[in-house]
Amino acid sequence: MATVELTTANFEEVTERDGIVLLDFWADWCGPCKRFAPVYERSSEKHPDIVFGKVDTEAQQELGARFNIRSIPTVMAIRDGVIVFAQPGALPESALENLIEQVEKLDMDEIRKKMAAHEH
Repeated sequence: MATVELTTANFEEVTERDGIVLLDFWADWCGPCKRFAPVYERSSEKHPDIVFGKVDTEAQQELGARFNIRSIPTVMAIRDGVIVFAQPGALPESALENLIEQVEKLDMDEIRKKMAAHEH
């Protein structure tokens, strides 16, 4: 699956569904973002079961602000509607693949329990 452009209009619909959604917060003027884009695209082709979203922080400033994006590119992983990873910086392909592997292995029931305990 190729990457999906995310906007304020489709963000919730895409990120709140079950499964894994990876996000790349980027901007056209950002050199590291441009170098990371082909790595991200290749990964999206290897993992058709994962949604690979791209958020243009210039066009979607509200989303950038909502997630306190201060540095781009920032990679975020969401699983079953829960943000499980967020880190600025372009990842090498091996690190992106490792991230995907780690997110796939997460026990979401355990994570939800910890989140519920943390809220109390």
